[in-house]
Amino acid sequence: MVNTDPDTDFTPYASITKKELHKIVIASCVGTLIEWYDFFVFGSMASTTASLFYKTGTPTGDIIAWLAANAVGFIFRPFGALVFGYIGDKVGRKYTFALTLVTMGVCTVLCGCLPTYDNIGPAAGVILIILRIIQGLAIGGEYGGAASYIAEHCPHKERGFWTSFLQSTATGGLILALAIILIFRVSLGEARWAQYGWRFPFLISIFMIAVSLYIRLKMKESPLFAEARLKGKVAKNPLVESFLRPYNLYYVILALFGATMGQGCVWYTAQFYALTFIQTTLKTPLITSYLVVMIACILALPFFTLVGWLSDRYGRKPFLLVGITAGAVFFYPMYMGLYYFRPYENNKATEAFRDEYSPAMLGFIVWMMIIFVTMAYGPIAAFLVELFPTSIRYTSMSLPYHIGNGIFGGLVPVLGVTVATATGNRYGGLFFPIVCAGITSIVCLALVPETMGRDIENMEKAGANTLDKEEAANRETLAAAPGHFVTSA
Repeated sequence: MVNTDPDTDFTPYASITKKELHKIVIASCVGTLIEWYDFFVFGSMASTTASLFYKTGTPTGDIIAWLAANAVGFIFRPFGALVFGYIGDKVGRKYTFALTLVTMGVCTVLCGCLPTYDNIGPAAGVILIILRIIQGLAIGGEYGGAASYIAEHCPHKERGFWTSFLQSTATGGLILALAIILIFRVSLGEARWAQYGWRFPFLISIFMIAVSLYIRLKMKESPLFAEARLKGKVAKNPLVESFLRPYNLYYVILALFGATMGQGCVWYTAQFYALTFIQTTLKTPLITSYLVVMIACILALPFFTLVGWLSDRYGRKPFLLVGITAGAVFFYPMYMGLYYFRPYENNKATEAFRDEYSPAMLGFIVWMMIIFVTMAYGPIAAFLVELFPTSIRYTSMSLPYHIGNGIFGGLVPVLGVTVATATGNRYGGLFFPIVCAGITSIVCLALVPETMGRDIENMEKAGANTLDKEEAANRETLAAAPGHFVTSA
């Protein structure tokens, strides 16, 4: 008989084998990949479905309305972080992110069933926003649980490597969304795609969610959480402990302004806003635009794991700092490069292609921007996990992550298109993410500690510098060497 008692159904931390760890990482990442797919398929179809649900009078206005509905989901991510973070720190990681998986999947399928504006008028857009709000709550509860779950199973000195697989699932979810959209669009043709084919990318989520849920329900509880629960060390109120205790609150704020705000802006500027810019500003043929971004994402995907692995050797902070700073410095000239290789002289699809038009160069520039993402995003899960103790980890790491990625990062596409349209400056939308990334770079350099090697099993409070003995000895050796790369803890 299967033991379902969360207090006893777990493998002790010291007894976890490599084989078990592989299963844990795969199970966690598959579910998170599907949730990111559900979340991103919405935003990826702006150019196709915007005018089906919103009638503003112009195609650009319809796209802005769709991106605004998309942004609502991002805005509600921090609230999901609070709700599900509280549950995860009280009840456990396993069942909490199984609940977020089901919630996300149901909403995605319902998006595919919705009547359009022509059927029920403005109510179609309103219902869509409601579903997007629920999706935002669900994804807000997913990431912190999955990151905590993997980190609480893996060895201290390999935490960056194992959690980096989770980090690749966000870009993987975008790849999956773009691939499935392309498959249905090409196979059905333009007419049938516009009539009903756009629904299929939403509807097939039901099959992916069913498989993922089956896998997740067979997982055991996190050993560090289960052991803390047995010892009576679970927080009585994770929200109070996280945000009303000044010491813990300081690290929540530091994680936001010293890491996730800039990291979130880099992620969405390099991938989502790049796709929007290529489609709406450059008027690149739709299938070509999807292929450009999808191939760039695929080629960059292994670098998430490479950076995670390197962060176990050289620290989290150097890669965070380089990735975010590179975005702040190079995004503007890189978007100028995208414009140089545009397909049409006056950005009108009725014109002939320019001689300088190059989908390959568009893809190369997007790939370079995503490399910045891998440096900033690859080690972020390990960094956040290592800032907070088990009793409040789910809640404390989820809020700054989802404010940084959901609000600051998530608003980049809609703000970008809105500002560019209002000012007539095609690059006007870049100022917001560049400023945010610049601020984060300064805060990160000045205040953010190095967290590599922290013993999260015995951490009692946020930011506690509890290095295991081996790591402490390594730090002393590295500190004595000329030109060492490990910053202080």
